[in-house]
Amino acid sequence: MEDPGETSDECGQCGLCCKVFGDRITPTVVNLYSWMENGRTDVLRFFSACLNSGRWVNGADLEPEDLGDITIIELRDPVSGEYPAVCPFLHRAGRTRYICSIHTVKPDMCCNYIPWVYGETYFPRCKALCKEGKKSPWSRLPHQDPE
Repeated sequence: MEDPGETSDECGQCGLCCKVFGDRITPTVVNLYSWMENGRTDVLRFFSACLNSGRWVNGADLEPEDLGDITIIELRDPVSGEYPAVCPFLHRAGRTRYICSIHTVKPDMCCNYIPWVYGETYFPRCKALCKEGKKSPWSRLPHQDPE
């Protein structure tokens, strides 16, 4: 079985990606369907979907026939209904190490986000980028000359 904290060798598991972008996780309808099929209400409950009718439904209450009617999917706190400040699935595993508690079933957008491949990041402290010798375009201070 896959370790829930296992990532590729490039990732330093610093959690920056999930801290910066984790509040905007948007699963695909296929992700929702997979979670429904596998009984992952623990994951589904953190999402709300707006249907064509304008009605909002908590992800844990979605039915398979609702999937074709979804217009928007948003990450929401299941208790307060508010937008979370960071990804609710990000957990601290050490002083500087973070893991995804749903790594084996995380949404496609999380699986496909690889900042060290393209140097795409909005923060200059990504250890994976530093290790690869890449720099964020946002890491230069305003008074620095471009390279």
